[in-house]
Parts: sequence; structure tokens; C-alpha cells
Amino acid sequence: MKSKKSLSYKQAGVDIDTGEKFVKKITNLVRETHREEVIPSLSGFGGLFSLEGYRSPVLVSSTDGVGTKLLLASLMDEYEGVGKDLVAMNVNDVLAMGAEPIFFLDYIATGKIEAEVGERIIRGIAYGCKEAGCALLGGETAEMPQFYEYGQYELVGFAVGVVEKEKIIDGSNIKPADKIFGLSSSGLHSNGFSLVRKILFACSSHPSGEQEDLRREEKIRILQKKEKMLGKSWGEELLIPTRIYVKSILPLIKKGIMITGLAHITGGGLIDNIKRLLPEGCQARLLPERWKVPPVFSILQERGNIEDEEMYRVFNMGIGMVIIAPPDEEKKIMDDFSNRREPVFLIGEVTSGEKGVVIE
Repeated sequence: MKSKKSLSYKQAGVDIDTGEKFVKKITNLVRETHREEVIPSLSGFGGLFSLEGYRSPVLVSSTDGVGTKLLLASLMDEYEGVGKDLVAMNVNDVLAMGAEPIFFLDYIATGKIEAEVGERIIRGIAYGCKEAGCALLGGETAEMPQFYEYGQYELVGFAVGVVEKEKIIDGSNIKPADKIFGLSSSGLHSNGFSLVRKILFACSSHPSGEQEDLRREEKIRILQKKEKMLGKSWGEELLIPTRIYVKSILPLIKKGIMITGLAHITGGGLIDNIKRLLPEGCQARLLPERWKVPPVFSILQERGNIEDEEMYRVFNMGIGMVIIAPPDEEKKIMDDFSNRREPVFLIGEVTSGEKGVVIE
């Protein structure tokens, strides 16, 4: 009787040895992000972080991904930036509650681990963690053949921050006459890319008249072509990493400046992200002439024939983080940013009215 040929996990598409080599390769990148509160662990089954020194600590958590921006990163073979995006999308959310980000976890899923690509992603994540001042405490890389196509990646991040209970910022103290300040975005950040791809890549050449995506080679050509109004290619513009606001906001909080609301402008744009902060009876009135909307947004709006309200509900329109504070804090905030030579814009005011955001 002929014996059956034995099968291995590697033959099924998962190479454990390659995975272990990848982990060893990124170990130093991870360690470089560690804070003094990180407790070394022999087993490595979990990350340990000490909370000593807090009186009444409250942990703030967030989870988010990079979304379909990853499709453009794949086309352009640029992965470091989306690693930073992953950190930014999470630590900025934690920061919006008044918390200091203290550690970060990542999850990378793919059909087959490419060590060089994986290292570039982790390098970007480590860079983002250093900028945010949080430790890359752990992560998971899952190799799932057949579930993901070769070269396809999914990135998910998890951030944890800490804030003293009495210093939580949740918008409940916002009142009419509060001032609204805006900090510039670095670009589109990591939102609205399904609409962006529709604008750039959809064509109507299908016999049925329905729109269909262009071929991969044509998409790459579009992304690599320099756009005169941008001063760079579409690929360069769209893959600019999300700005991290930790070093911009934490100094205000640590100096005791009263902040009644913080909004990280992500999916939902300026309209929905500010609205979620507002108590009943408070309306935010924004004045777009107070800041310069980057040209990428006007180009996309014109090419996609998009209504103004839709633009402000999908994109950040050049403002990535919003600060709301009482009127007597205005000078302190403006002076603080001026002393740090960092631009800040007084973009509106809270008034009495139906809860919502009005673009004037």
C-alpha cells in the first residue's frame, strides 16, 4: 500500500519560518519606540505598561485602519507613509479626548508576507509612534493565502491613551461664544479615498454604459503623472501621510489652557466631526475664508462635480484638528502657537441654535 505524501503548513501557503525571521528583523524598530513605562516580558504573549504616577487615570482607546488609501500605496509601491497613517488615525482620536497616547498595537494581514514590504510598513508605524511619543507595544502579522490576493495588505491599529479623570475633554462644556480654532491638515489624510478613486479612475467605456475601473497600468500612469495645479504627481499628493497632532495639542493641555472640545477631522469631514462634539442648543459656524483650502480639494470637487456640502462632509478641507475653547482663552492659544511658530487659524465660533455645523 502506497503511503500518502505528508502535507505541511508551508505547502498550504503559510511559512512559519519566514514569519519568525520577519519578527526578528523588526525587533529593533519596535524597541526604539519604547517608553520607560514599558515592562520587559520574556514570553512576549502580551505587552506590559505601567500606569504609576497617575492619581485617577482613565484609559482611552481607539481602533482604526488606513482604508482604501492602501490600494494607492500598492499601486505606487509606497508603504512607509501608510504605516504612519495607521498610527495617526488612532492617536489623534485618543488625543481628541484630552488623553496622551501611551502605546500602540498593529495588525497586518496579507496573503503572503513580503519581508521587505512588511519592514517598510513597520518602519512607518515606528516613525509615527516616535512622533506621537507612544510605545509600539505589540502587534500581529497574519499570513492568509486565498483570503487575500498576493500583494494585498490590510492594516489595522489600536491606540491606548491615558488622561486624569477630571481632565477628560468630551464637548459637554462647550457653550455659545466659544471660539473654534483649526490646525492645518497635511493633505487628504486617510479619508475619502473611495470617492477620490472614483473621480480619478472611473471611465465610461463599458458597452453597457456603466462606469468601470481602469486597468492597473493606467491607474499607475495617472498617479505618476505630474498635476500642474498641485506641483506634484497625484500619487505624491494623495500618499502624503496623515499629520499627527500630539505635539501640537498636549502642550496646551499641560499648561492648563481651558479646552472645551477637540475634533479629529476624519470620515464625516468638518461637518459631522464637529457636530458630534456639540451639546444641544449649540451651533458651530465656520468661516472658510479664514484658512486656505489646499488646491487638491478644489480640483477633486471640479472633476467630480461635487456639491460644497458633500465636500465638507467627506474631506477635511485643509483642517485636520479642531480646538474649541472659551473666548478668554483665545489670546493664550494664539500666543502659544505663535511662540512655537506653528500656524493656527480662528475658523469660527459657537452660537446658540439648532445643533449642527453651518459653513458660511
